[in-house]
Amino acid sequence: MKKNLAAIWEYIHANPKKILFLVAVAYFFFWILFDDFGLVKRIRMEADHIRLLDRQKNEQKKIIDNELRIKHARDPDSIEKAARERYNFRKPDETLFIIREK
Repeated sequence: MKKNLAAIWEYIHANPKKILFLVAVAYFFFWILFDDFGLVKRIRMEADHIRLLDRQKNEQKKIIDNELRIKHARDPDSIEKAARERYNFRKPDETLFIIREK
């Protein structure tokens, strides 16, 4: 073990520029990958961005649907439809069948 460490120490003393260059390159790659603006963070941020764009599209669809419902809320047909669906109202000459899903 001591012989191996002595050989490594001897190599470092014999080639200090090479070792310094390797350490600098390793530090540079570590910095590129794991820094605040590194590759790993960038990939994670892109995934979050795509997820948020999908969520924004879904929310925009909900907003448009709600705006249409609000726009048509005062129509007599929509009031009748809501009364029939939610409250099981019926006209006097109709028979009402309630089908419940399990």
